Amino acid sequence: MKYFAYLLSILLLISCAETDKKVEESLENKAKRIHEKVITIDTHNDINVKNFTDSINYSQRLETQVNLPKMQEGGLDVSWLIVYTGQDTLTPEGYTKAKKNAIDKFDAIHRLCEEIAPDKIELALTSKDVRRIDSAGKKVAMIGVENAYPMGEDLTNFEKYHELGARYVSLAHNGHSQFSDSNTGEKDDLWLHNGLSELGKKAVNEMNRLGIMIDVSHPSKEAILQMIQLSKAPIIASHSSARALCDHSRNLDDEQLKLIKENGGVVQTVALNSYLNAKKDSVRRKYMDAFNKKIADSLAIIWHKRSDFGNLTEAQKEDFLENYPMVIKIAEKQVASKRDAPPAVDVSDFVDHIDYMVNLIGIDHVGISSDFDGGGGIEGWSDASETFNVTLELVERGYTEDEIAKLWGENLLRVLDEVQMVAAGLSKS
Repeated sequence: MKYFAYLLSILLLISCAETDKKVEESLENKAKRIHEKVITIDTHNDINVKNFTDSINYSQRLETQVNLPKMQEGGLDVSWLIVYTGQDTLTPEGYTKAKKNAIDKFDAIHRLCEEIAPDKIELALTSKDVRRIDSAGKKVAMIGVENAYPMGEDLTNFEKYHELGARYVSLAHNGHSQFSDSNTGEKDDLWLHNGLSELGKKAVNEMNRLGIMIDVSHPSKEAILQMIQLSKAPIIASHSSARALCDHSRNLDDEQLKLIKENGGVVQTVALNSYLNAKKDSVRRKYMDAFNKKIADSLAIIWHKRSDFGNLTEAQKEDFLENYPMVIKIAEKQVASKRDAPPAVDVSDFVDHIDYMVNLIGIDHVGISSDFDGGGGIEGWSDASETFNVTLELVERGYTEDEIAKLWGENLLRVLDEVQMVAAGLSKS
């Protein structure tokens, strides 16, 4: 009798295990179905013009976190390619140098879409473009400008950038610009404009007039509050997370989040370690430092700590960011088998921020971004090839297909439509 009872218990355990497996498989299948159906948009991917040539470009599977093969593999449909320029002196000489950097990046994006791989990727300017290109089976490129610094003090440059394809612009980056204070002012409580400069206020009106989305991810809190007050259209945070969960000046506090909801805007949660879980990231980073340095040295790559990034020249930054994904990838492989390795910031930490913001401001005001090739990337979503893992985590947490579609892109496209409608109305008036 004991034998039969033992046998029955074994069969029950096997049956339960098989049931659990079926449930897990059904969740994964559901996630795959949803992932293939919705339009997946990542609103912040940095670029290096060196990867937009005839011989080295995004049609190849490069070490970059974003390129066409990795987008295809991970099911990432839309990549916002970023015209980023670091902050320099507020002088004509500084503006002239920065302008060349910005134009070079615009040219690189157009070259990818019009010369290098026009059969695989196309530049979109509207939500209709996005849907048309996606329906045609091609990947979609869009352009965001991170830091309006290269525009100098000439507001007509906003229209020029708009003509080149820019559909969102941030008025500052790391350092106060001629338009706006930066979040970095929190470190020493030193400000240049106490929010926006007079030129910055005019820039808000100009972006409204042109139909450019205003990106508030890098400006100071006071500047953000002023932009929300001045703007006639919804705004976006192209790559920011929740400050309540991770106290970093680049994240948004509850007051800012609620104001963006009232404004009708959207916050694109960012998959960057130190903006998601600073404590977890700090422990992991200290552990990984030695491995990263060792790998970099073996490859004759000059390695810098992220804390030193602000002190590097633009050339050093570009060189570092170009090599960063490769070094990190090799180091992570080495560490994977080590039992004493502290856990890395992962997709679960990322979706914790999505959960928090959805609960606070609603599903219609939250989106997704990575900051790939600009410092972003977490365990489970380390590059575009792993994009599906975000959808899987959302499904496992109970998000519906409609909600996932909103998070992955519909909210962002809705804001783009509304911003362009405001511009059309202002044009008529």
